[in-house]
Amino acid sequence: MSLHKYFENLSFVDYFHLVVLFFLFYVIKFYYKYFTRPNKLPGPLPLPIIECAYCFRGDTKHLFVSLNKKYGDFYEIQLGGYRRIVLSRPEHIEKFYNNSTKHVKFMPRAPFSRGLKELLMGGKGLQFSDDFNSWKFNRQIYTRAILSPNFNNEAIKWSYLLFEELEGYWKSLGLANSDGEEWTLETDFSKWFQRFTNDMVVVSTTGERSYSMGTYYNTLSPIKALYPDALIEDSDRFVKGMNQIVVGAALFLFLGPFIRHYVPFIRGKANEILKHRDFIFEKLDKIIQKRRQEIEVMKNKDLKNDMLTSLIIANTERDVNYKKTVGEETMPDIEIRTNIFGAFAAGTDTTANLFCYITYYLCHYPEVKQKMLAEIDSIFPQNSSIQLTHNDLSKLKYCEAIIKEVDRIIPVSNILARYSSEPFEVGGYQWPAGTLFNFDIVSLHRHKDYWPCPEIFDPNRFFLDNKNESYLNVKNDDLKDDNNGHNEKKDQKVGQKYSFIMFGSGSRICPGRKLAIIELLSLMVYVFGKYDVELIDMEAPLKTKSSIATTCLELMVRIRPRNQ
Repeated sequence: MSLHKYFENLSFVDYFHLVVLFFLFYVIKFYYKYFTRPNKLPGPLPLPIIECAYCFRGDTKHLFVSLNKKYGDFYEIQLGGYRRIVLSRPEHIEKFYNNSTKHVKFMPRAPFSRGLKELLMGGKGLQFSDDFNSWKFNRQIYTRAILSPNFNNEAIKWSYLLFEELEGYWKSLGLANSDGEEWTLETDFSKWFQRFTNDMVVVSTTGERSYSMGTYYNTLSPIKALYPDALIEDSDRFVKGMNQIVVGAALFLFLGPFIRHYVPFIRGKANEILKHRDFIFEKLDKIIQKRRQEIEVMKNKDLKNDMLTSLIIANTERDVNYKKTVGEETMPDIEIRTNIFGAFAAGTDTTANLFCYITYYLCHYPEVKQKMLAEIDSIFPQNSSIQLTHNDLSKLKYCEAIIKEVDRIIPVSNILARYSSEPFEVGGYQWPAGTLFNFDIVSLHRHKDYWPCPEIFDPNRFFLDNKNESYLNVKNDDLKDDNNGHNEKKDQKVGQKYSFIMFGSGSRICPGRKLAIIELLSLMVYVFGKYDVELIDMEAPLKTKSSIATTCLELMVRIRPRNQ
């Protein structure tokens, strides 16, 4: 009897028995593999199909912090089809960062991910490439673009211009609710600065303006910003889309394809994120094509100093470093798009959220705020015109210490990952190639063995430490392909080496860290140097949601011009 005939003769009960038999076989195989795994570590028991997803309640920070409290600094969890070894001690993490860029053992952040492939990011660009030569090529071009003096001078200029625009919106809203020239405004800082950093990152990376601050202003005021409706609508969709992708990325990294595709609520969220991705990628493709045409027309003219232009002309005759570059490979559009998108994802919400957390802690620690204001006023006297320069920003040592301490207390990035392509020893165990490691940044930054009174907010941890280096001192030479692949001296942090990794470390250290610090310092000078800022409800806890990053959902403040 043929197989087809055999199945035709089966009854419903027979089919049911077959399904049960196959499921039992799968369960037995699943648990045999689990209980015979090498290097058994403590951790939650995985279940068939859903693995440890039953531990995940939608908040990544809460997940890993709770597991750390229960299982310690060295445990495992099975999510997204992979066994993840979770670490939160500096001496374990150090092993991953003390590697040359010539050594590819820990170059990948993660193994091939079906989730990232669904997001059209897997294996592409600087952040997601799993090929060492491709990553190295992207890194050299990307770093050259973002760390150039012209790029950072443009960033300082645009921070000034965009804050002037923001001030105009605040004043308009404040005066609308006041009787005279003196005004006060109660508003949500998180909404404003998500849009400020979006406009900042868009213009500094692509050279194109977005108007998401104007979009938000139009929702609050009967007097509308004078921008075309299409620009306003696109800017609004763009910033909301980026926010949704950053918040929802954990669905694609930590949950398997079965859950994403078939569990009703999660399937709907995943599909919504993919729609936002399609819109953003379509916009980026149009911007890239438009810039290529502009470059072609401007044959003998000076080009823009944005990242997009630098990525397009890299290793061509328009590139000032052309003669110094080995080879003549140029970056394809799909890599450019992924790199620009990575800059948006890493530089928009992260910077905006960190500035909101800085505001929250300054309002709760008035003595820290007064010391910060004294430093700002010593460089930029009150009632004088504030014209920032790179040299001025480099003098704000206490302000930078505040930034670092806030990120230690509430890291914007919760989890970092490394994937070993060779056997490796860590924690007294020999791990086979193909092991996925996750670094729990929240638990690391608050580890009681390395940080005295870790729950206490104290910027002096960084301000008074002689080894503390400024991220503003980053230069192109710091990321050349040398013996370490980065400036090892800058990794000597307070507490213990690698107990604080705000921007990561090693060859994968964030290349945009200098831009982030420029933005944050500029905002601290402009906002707190010019305005009195206080929380409307001092008793209200921070409203956040954590995926790969921790997002500020709301921060209600009251602002007024200083010395009003």
